[in-house]
Amino acid sequence: MDAELLFYQRIDYENGAIVEMVLWRVPSPVPPSAHDLKYSLFYGRPGVREVSYDNERGKGDHRHFRGIETAYGFSSVEQLMADFWSDVRTVRGDK
Repeated sequence: MDAELLFYQRIDYENGAIVEMVLWRVPSPVPPSAHDLKYSLFYGRPGVREVSYDNERGKGDHRHFRGIETAYGFSSVEQLMADFWSDVRTVRGDK
């Protein structure tokens, strides 16, 4: 089985910022993640990553927020999206 694209969306804001979200189902977990998803959620501007959640081989689930990388405890896609959008709202100054 190959990876299956489950979701893709890109949002371009008037100030040049973008959100790009990609979610794949993979045949086996991306080590050290324990789930069968590969994801990349990004908010920033060209050359500037302000918020990002992803799971890459060797690092597992993690979060980038204003230049600081921390481990992320993945529980569900719904929670992942809620956490990502909460961080995006914080950076954008949205209520």
